[in-house]
Amino acid sequence: MTRAIYIIPVLILILVVALSSIFIVDEREKVLVLQFGQVKAVREEPGIGFKIPMIQDVVRYDGRILSLQTQPLEVTPLDDRRLIVDAFARWRIMDLVEFRESVGTGGIATAQTRLERIMTAAIREVLGGVNSDRVLSDDRIPLMVQIRDIARRQAEALGIEVIDVRLTRTDLPQQNLAATYARMQAERQREAADEIARGNEAAQRIRAEADRQVVETTSQANADAEVIRGQAEAERNRILAEAYNRDPEFFAFTRSLQAYGKALARDGSSIVMTPSSEFFRYLQGPTASAAN
Repeated sequence: MTRAIYIIPVLILILVVALSSIFIVDEREKVLVLQFGQVKAVREEPGIGFKIPMIQDVVRYDGRILSLQTQPLEVTPLDDRRLIVDAFARWRIMDLVEFRESVGTGGIATAQTRLERIMTAAIREVLGGVNSDRVLSDDRIPLMVQIRDIARRQAEALGIEVIDVRLTRTDLPQQNLAATYARMQAERQREAADEIARGNEAAQRIRAEADRQVVETTSQANADAEVIRGQAEAERNRILAEAYNRDPEFFAFTRSLQAYGKALARDGSSIVMTPSSEFFRYLQGPTASAAN
């Protein structure tokens, strides 16, 4: 009975020591086994691990992809237009030993702070070398790739990998918005004036061409009309000559009647002449009897 009293505490102590020497690695974690602050083992695969109780410690780190939202910062591109920029980064721990040596006991929080400083420097370096129009445009992927590559190279010393970087905001400071809008409006007005000037020039050119075509068409039509009129006159004269040659006496008689009609056509007109006047020759002679 007395022996059992001593054996039970020993068994309990052995069980506690055995349990304290076992640790479980989750699939979302990466684990370091430290002995007096020195790295003794690295466990990145999920499962059960062992350590020396009371001597070795287990430090756990998040093995998943982590995110970092930078604070808004002011950058000055090449054209001296100040911009307010912030970015979003994705990163993860790649080398646990190097990560521990770089950040010490601060862990993820210290790594986030140091990575944000790296990101800030990379953003200033890349965006400070281009014009603000490129930063404000929709096609900013090349700029984000440059920022990511710079941050990735510098973050390797921390034992972490920068997977992706995105510019979440690129805005003008509030005090610069009015001047920027005014400049944009002036540029649009200048473009509109240029378009109007080009339109007026094209309209004048088209109008001049139309006027030239009108003159040419009218001249050609007048020339054609004169030709047709001349041909008609010639045809009329030919017909008259042909008719005259058939019966000259009848032709002279008809012309005389036309002259009589024109002379007496007006109202209130009077003609005083003798019956023996030459004017009545065709009304008195044998030609008139034949005509009657």
